[in-house]
Amino acid sequence: METDLAALVEAADRGDAAAHRELFSQLYAELHRMARRALTRNGAPVSISPTTLLHETYLDMSRNSNAFPDQGRFMAYASRVMRGLLIDHIRAGSAQKRGGCFEITSLKTDVDARQSDDRELSKLSGALDELARLDPSLAEIVDLKFFAGLSFAEIGALRDVSERTVQRSWDKARIYLHQSLRMAPDLDG
Repeated sequence: METDLAALVEAADRGDAAAHRELFSQLYAELHRMARRALTRNGAPVSISPTTLLHETYLDMSRNSNAFPDQGRFMAYASRVMRGLLIDHIRAGSAQKRGGCFEITSLKTDVDARQSDDRELSKLSGALDELARLDPSLAEIVDLKFFAGLSFAEIGALRDVSERTVQRSWDKARIYLHQSLRMAPDLDG
């Protein structure tokens, strides 16, 4: 199975659309689990199902030609795409609640908490983008751990490194993100 995946990754990297679809099909269950974890991990109620998030991820990935040297890189990229789509979806929902659709809605008591969560998620996304520019490997670990919900052992297996190496990288990334979020300007303005 691993050699089949490696061959599919290689063929998809060469631009073979059929191999890209087959790779996605073989990894569908794992990607669906990642989508489910990404939605539940963020805590905020979102009106998107894991299947919808997964399919939007596939559509986004199929539009872009990307090199996936191995299954780990494919899963990391899928996780990053899911994060972006989820954040965009949450932002769009927040914009609609603030009059983006010009609809009159009843006032809900949890709107302030939701807007605060949206701001925090936006700040986290910006900090992750900055981390990706500085150290893509650390940002990838955050995407896999936080947004995809993979364990350190699973990430280590995908990246062919020890669980402890992943843990150390996770600690470095958390320190960077904590400092970035603490220093980020408040978006209440």
